[in-house]
Amino acid sequence: MTDLNHGTNKPDESESRETIARNARFGIRLFAVYLLSYSTFVLISTFRSSWLEMKTIAGLNLAIFGGFVLIVLAIVLALVYGWLCRNPDVTDQGSKP
Repeated sequence: MTDLNHGTNKPDESESRETIARNARFGIRLFAVYLLSYSTFVLISTFRSSWLEMKTIAGLNLAIFGGFVLIVLAIVLALVYGWLCRNPDVTDQGSKP
């Protein structure tokens, strides 16, 4: 089997500590949004399971619809995180004289 020791994950030398801290704050906040959404779904499933039988869009029950919403929300939050944490030096290169 090949060696799986890839060493430590060190930040790129071009990233400042401020940038790393800012990106971490974005990640924590977006994770909190998802955690709140998922926790709400789990609490409804646990304590109000009869609500999950309600019909929503296209005749889907709330359990199926809520699961799809959680999946789409995870993808959207990942895209938002990527957009918020993009490197401004790379995106602004075309606008420099």
